[in-house]
Amino acid sequence: MRFDIATLFPQMLEEYLSASVIGRARAKGIFTAQCHNIRDYSFDKHRRVDDTPYSERQGMLMKCEPVYRCWQAVCNMTRSQPYVIYMSPQGNTLTQKKCGELSEKEHIFILCGHYEGVDCRVVEKIVDEEISVGDYVLTGGELPALILVDSVVRLLDGALAQPDCYQDESHYSGLLEYPQYTRPEEWEGMKVPEILLSGHHSNIMKWRHEQALINTYKKRPDMLKDSQLSEYDLAILTKTDPNFKM
Repeated sequence: MRFDIATLFPQMLEEYLSASVIGRARAKGIFTAQCHNIRDYSFDKHRRVDDTPYSERQGMLMKCEPVYRCWQAVCNMTRSQPYVIYMSPQGNTLTQKKCGELSEKEHIFILCGHYEGVDCRVVEKIVDEEISVGDYVLTGGELPALILVDSVVRLLDGALAQPDCYQDESHYSGLLEYPQYTRPEEWEGMKVPEILLSGHHSNIMKWRHEQALINTYKKRPDMLKDSQLSEYDLAILTKTDPNFKM
């Protein structure tokens, strides 16, 4: 899988993309990533990529041409037309389901906006999808781009040690993850649940599922509306809260 990221701060992205789990996956060739400085595609001798908006709004807006030329260069270099994502607070919120869909793409071009955003004409011209990482605004699209790459890459074969590493996690199955514990068995008077020390695999799996249900109900009850709950699941939730209703 290949990522091309158009940004004003390529070094900021490179440092993260070369570290930890993502860096190891990149080094192993599980995915490739190239960061492109949009300023390199400016006609302006001062490498300006922004100008004032045609409105009374304060701030600066990224111009069409440098962004478009950057995209064209990537298309010419790879001899393909990548799937283009613009990281924008106006986009659809990134979900685990969306990450799974994007992990099937062969080539993704990510546009990182900055200042007051990007001239909407180039967005209409090249962008396939706008994606947001939440209902808030950041100073640029670099952090959202890294979130997107991280959340997609970890789903690729070989990025993590085993598929279980992400299949057990929050959101993958539509529920939040069950509580986790490690050594020591007792800390500050709080003990690890006995069932986790029993070695009884099927009982532990049952406990995990029950705790995932309860955890989701307590922290994100809205998620249960889209979950396929069995009669057993409903009984667990009713036991947790006698007033529980779907």
